[in-house]
Amino acid sequence: MQRGSDRLSVHRDDEMKHELQGLLRSGHPTRTEEWHDPEPTADDDPEVAGGPVSPSRSPAGVEALRYELGRILGRTSFPAGPRDLIGVLRAKHAPDTLVELLEQLPRNARYTTPRELAEAVVRTGERGRERR
Repeated sequence: MQRGSDRLSVHRDDEMKHELQGLLRSGHPTRTEEWHDPEPTADDDPEVAGGPVSPSRSPAGVEALRYELGRILGRTSFPAGPRDLIGVLRAKHAPDTLVELLEQLPRNARYTTPRELAEAVVRTGERGRERR
């Protein structure tokens, strides 16, 4: 059944699927003319999905880390200690850098929200930099 909110016709949608089929199967562009390929990312392009952000003291850094932890861990993971949270991160195939950040936390601590966890990660990261 067709909804009225479709931007493209069924035929154009099938045509676009056919055009992308080679790219999806091979993992690299399959066009013979170079000008058909999409432009590579520039150095100053914003990072879209490059993995977790490194902890920083700025409010934006804490918020980005909190978002990343909350997105992966979800609501049901809290309250919990670092060992439990590391197990959840590994089960959900989280990036290694995020797991390594939680491995630096004190083992006996308990966290009730992603924000509390993100702030603890930032504090622990700052202490580690001061020791160096």
